[in-house]
Amino acid sequence: MRRYPSRRALVGSGLTAMAAATMTTASTGNAAAADSGNAEESEHRSRALSRARAAYSALERHFGTTDGSGLVREQYPAASGDKPYSYEWPFSQVHIAALDLAAVDKAYESELTVRAKAQEHYWNAGGGTTGLPGYDSYPRAPYGTGGDMFYDDNEWVGLAKVQRHLQTGDPAALARAKEIFELVRSGWDTDTTHAAPGGVFWTQATWSHDRNTVSNMPGAQLALRLHLITGESGYLDWARRFYDWTNTHLQSPGGLYWDHLDLQGTIEKTVWSYNQGVPVGVNVLLHRATRERVYLRRAERIAEAAYAYYVTQGRLFSQPVFFNSIFFKNLLLLESVSGDGRYRRAMADYADQVWSTMRDPSTGLVHFNSSGGTEAIQQAAFAQLYAVLAWPRDLWPTLY
Repeated sequence: MRRYPSRRALVGSGLTAMAAATMTTASTGNAAAADSGNAEESEHRSRALSRARAAYSALERHFGTTDGSGLVREQYPAASGDKPYSYEWPFSQVHIAALDLAAVDKAYESELTVRAKAQEHYWNAGGGTTGLPGYDSYPRAPYGTGGDMFYDDNEWVGLAKVQRHLQTGDPAALARAKEIFELVRSGWDTDTTHAAPGGVFWTQATWSHDRNTVSNMPGAQLALRLHLITGESGYLDWARRFYDWTNTHLQSPGGLYWDHLDLQGTIEKTVWSYNQGVPVGVNVLLHRATRERVYLRRAERIAEAAYAYYVTQGRLFSQPVFFNSIFFKNLLLLESVSGDGRYRRAMADYADQVWSTMRDPSTGLVHFNSSGGTEAIQQAAFAQLYAVLAWPRDLWPTLY
């Protein structure tokens, strides 16, 4: 079992303490207008890149391993009983931090190569319960014994591979994204005796039978990316299937998305920030694929509702930073179409407040937990935020 058996478990000591924090109305230097190529914006991007490099360097220093595996440890300082390496979900975010940095600083290409190679230590070529290969939740031999497959874990890597392909044309990255999609499709619930039949399960593990927003909407996003790249209609059909099921069963009357539905039809109604961001991105890509403006309007409505809930009402710090990084990236994907700069400013304000209030200057690590420790996934998400803030606007369409 991976470190996070349920998103509900994340509402604990660290997040309770963070909920008291509120966003400043305008951090110094981040009230600038949307990316316009002027000197002021160039300065903001340069500062963001400097901070992204610093955050990633701290990640390397405190979480890196020395055995040549390219893997990382789960947390710093290590706790009694910790495994030698992190689980797949945290590692994928370290991998993506290197990917996001490499997009604006070619010096990180070698680092990305190391992380991409290490990602394959989780690959289960023999397949999971559906017989298709994918990434296990823990490294496989010789670094570990593997673990259950989580569909969302695989979707994040699939989306990262698509980002790499879109930015560089890498054919191997596209091929792996296609393999991951086949795994995700195999996770569709086909048992008509279940409440609300359909939907992609969260995991192949026998201890969970939930169908989650986070296992369906990223699957739709991956399918849409593959459709837009290949032109194959089957990907669009599956994207709509994932999208329609989630909208029917997990979207609240107010427009935000709940967490999951079990086989008895009980809905777990926690509202996580990344579960709002990804549907925004899905609607943007549906608009791109179909040219139907209804999808763009839906993206805008979800983004407005989520902005009000998290930013205006001061809830961003009740969410894990690694959920917020995904949330904001999808809002930038919307802004790549809308041209508005409000979401980028909110992202920059959030990142700057984390920098100024939650970062230890002596180590470069962010501290969200009441214990004072840092998780690899937290530091990786922090690096991602600043890396993407350093991107020029013309790269935003490749985000997820």
